[in-house]
Amino acid sequence: MQSNKHHLLLYFLLLLTATSLFAQDLPVPPIAIKAVQDTVIPSSIPKTTIRDTIVKDTVLKDTLPKKEPILLDKIRYTAKNYAKLSQKDHKIYLYNEAEIYYQDTELKAGVIIMDYEKNEVYAGRIKDSTGTYSQIPYFKQGSNEVRPDSIRFNFDTQKALIFNSRSEQQAGLGQLGSDAMKVYAQITKKENDSVYFLYEGKLTTSKDTIDPDYYIRIRKAKFVPKKKIIAGYSNMYIADVPTPIALPFAYFPLTQGSVAGLLFPTFGNDPTRGYFLQNGGYYVPVNDNVDLSITGDLYSNGSYGLRGESLYLKRYKFRGNVNIRYENIINSQKGFDDYSRSTNYNIQWSHSQDTKASPNTRFSASVNFGSSQYYRNSLNQFNVPNTQNNNLSSSISYSKTFPEYPSVNMSITATHNQNTNTEAVNLTLPTLTTSVERIFPFAKRDGIKKGIIQNINFQYNLRAENRIATTDSLFFTSKMFEGAKVGAQHSIPISTNFKVAKHFSVTVGANYNDVWTLQTYERKYDETARRGVVTDTISGFDRYGEYNLSASLGTTLYGTFDFGEDKKIQAIRHTMRPSMSYGYTPAFDKYYQDYLDETGDQILNANGDIQRYSRFEQTLNGAPGLNKSSAMSFNLANTFEAKVRDKDSTKIEPKKVSLLNNFNLSTAYNFEADSLKLSPLNITGGTTILNNKMAINFSSSLDPYAIDNNGTRIETWNKDNGGSLFRLTRANANVSYSISSTSFGKNKKEEKEEPLDDYVASSGGRSDDLFGRSDSFGQRNSLRGNENKEPTETSNYGNKIPWDLRLAYTVTYNNNNRQNDITNNSLMFSGNIDLTPMWKVGVSSGYDFKNKGFTITQLRFERDLKSFRLNFDWTPFGTYERWYFFIGIKSSLLKDLKWENRSQRR
Repeated sequence: MQSNKHHLLLYFLLLLTATSLFAQDLPVPPIAIKAVQDTVIPSSIPKTTIRDTIVKDTVLKDTLPKKEPILLDKIRYTAKNYAKLSQKDHKIYLYNEAEIYYQDTELKAGVIIMDYEKNEVYAGRIKDSTGTYSQIPYFKQGSNEVRPDSIRFNFDTQKALIFNSRSEQQAGLGQLGSDAMKVYAQITKKENDSVYFLYEGKLTTSKDTIDPDYYIRIRKAKFVPKKKIIAGYSNMYIADVPTPIALPFAYFPLTQGSVAGLLFPTFGNDPTRGYFLQNGGYYVPVNDNVDLSITGDLYSNGSYGLRGESLYLKRYKFRGNVNIRYENIINSQKGFDDYSRSTNYNIQWSHSQDTKASPNTRFSASVNFGSSQYYRNSLNQFNVPNTQNNNLSSSISYSKTFPEYPSVNMSITATHNQNTNTEAVNLTLPTLTTSVERIFPFAKRDGIKKGIIQNINFQYNLRAENRIATTDSLFFTSKMFEGAKVGAQHSIPISTNFKVAKHFSVTVGANYNDVWTLQTYERKYDETARRGVVTDTISGFDRYGEYNLSASLGTTLYGTFDFGEDKKIQAIRHTMRPSMSYGYTPAFDKYYQDYLDETGDQILNANGDIQRYSRFEQTLNGAPGLNKSSAMSFNLANTFEAKVRDKDSTKIEPKKVSLLNNFNLSTAYNFEADSLKLSPLNITGGTTILNNKMAINFSSSLDPYAIDNNGTRIETWNKDNGGSLFRLTRANANVSYSISSTSFGKNKKEEKEEPLDDYVASSGGRSDDLFGRSDSFGQRNSLRGNENKEPTETSNYGNKIPWDLRLAYTVTYNNNNRQNDITNNSLMFSGNIDLTPMWKVGVSSGYDFKNKGFTITQLRFERDLKSFRLNFDWTPFGTYERWYFFIGIKSSLLKDLKWENRSQRR
């Protein structure tokens, strides 16, 4: 849509003139041109034969100063059927697939006519024998493209008239991404290289360029490519039917990249808070690396909410985002009994560093904290899945490695954990950990280590921590620091390993811990005041040291059961890894003292034993052991695999199939215990079946001892008490199953679990949709999170409909006190199916067999209306019962053209 240099046409005409003098016309009927008598008096200047685009000057002497040549490059042209020069009409005709190229300018059309007397060019379509027009003109200069029905351009004035033009402009609004705006106009007047005037135009983002399903009709407009369109009265048409959606004037930004602009709000009515505006605000691109979005909600009863969201990115360095949300919630009206006011807030921060930016230094952050009831009582309830999230957690860490030998790793971490049900908050501000790599003092650094001596090694580890336990209501107040515990632990583990009888691995080691604390506790009885135990806090540095010894012995055994190569299951392989370990910890009774009364006498318990306590009890790292411990532990790890004949007859080797990924048994025996020396037998296991689509995990605990009528373990074998060899005290099983339409057929694909909603996942929720999907349709592209998914495939003999299904089942059994009770028994499921290429439905629900009720249930419907998207989410019952309806344009350029409505939860 931009012009060439002045007089470019003249040189081009000379080139075509020379070509036509030496070429023969193709055997195609010429364009019918009416013969008109030539009234121009023949010039006395002799004709000059032109053979190239570089003109040879025939004048021997020229008194005028020489000018730089205007023609900077050769002109290339082609025409399939016809190329003719008419000196009588001063025109050149190119017919059928006519093309002209000059530098970055490209013109293609069915017919091109150039008038070298008026310095004008005309390009248009051609009509075939059936009367159908084809070969629509295509004009491109640089990155600007135009597809009109016809175009007329004057090289002298640099102006053009374009009829029924079609162009596409790429534009984007920061976080909203980039999209294409199609610009149509009956008549376009090119004023200069960058300004056009449109008459009776249409703007749309529809993919159908011939018959768009919607468009915005503009009567008159000023068009600046890649920048903006400023129009007068404009209104929206759907299927060529005018709608009342209109503006007296309009501004359409077409700038690529980040631009500032308003974020259009959503209108609605809340029966408890009145009329509202939601998600309205302003977007600001701070610079190329940082942007900021400020939005808010406003209710007529005085409630309001403010949100700030920022994304930042430094390529090859780091990236992250910050979300801050605050809400002032007012229920009912002042003077009514149900009037209440509360505030909610939530802060999220995510930061990740590129691993290549600094290999020895790393900083990361994942923060999500705020009011415990934020997700459940938020004004902007677009996060149904997060209402089921019972935990908020955060972590900020900085780590540095000093690579020189011996290398040292140091990290500082601040953590936060919050239970939204109990509103208990636990913080570590901060935790310092330092470790020195293993040092082998009796072996060369790069050599092979053999034997007991060369494998002797030791390490140094430090962990210092400031732990705070508080509540949601005391957060960000001075009282949150009351009861903070500060301490440090230094540990030096020493170990060595060697082989015995070639098949047994032996590890022997010792560990020394030195524990520091900044406060201890002194206790005594106060019987006169009837206060029981009185605790006094003693501030100041104190420490204690403890150590333990350990040894372990392990090996690996293999067993194979062959069934024959002609069988479907050719063999089963059983791998066992038995291990036995011994640990000894002496008694550190020197750190214990007797309970004393007011007179200084010792306090005895009911058995007549002296009651003792340690001043280090309830400190950060606790107190050392009062009693000596000498325990032997046993562990047996098992795996089962099968060799199965492959269904593919061309494969020679059998296929390996895992039967049990792990099946572990463990127990322990304490030689120093007064009673109940044998620990319960713990069993854990897990496997995957159905081509790794179903995962099964289980665990149980078997106690060999009996219990009395009060549920207390007694020194009597359960078998001798009239029971079985073991008493099942606890059991748990989890089953998860995921399958989709891509799991079947010849072209099966391995599915990868990916977060379907970044907001839900970053807020601590599930990455799948077992608790439902977010109903903020302005924040995601489609129900399935992928708008560009392949459409449904159909044929006369087969049908392939995309679908997916997820199941999660868990059951827990408890029998510690003969209660024989199933404490948890629930099933969760979710599924999505594309009924047609345009219709998608989904459901998420579950059933609690223990409490006999359904979990949070969500039904989802989506209709693809080409340029529009229609969504309906419905939670039919429960605490969060409500529905949400949305219809709007998919394109990010016109995403504010929408209508949404929702009910308020009860």
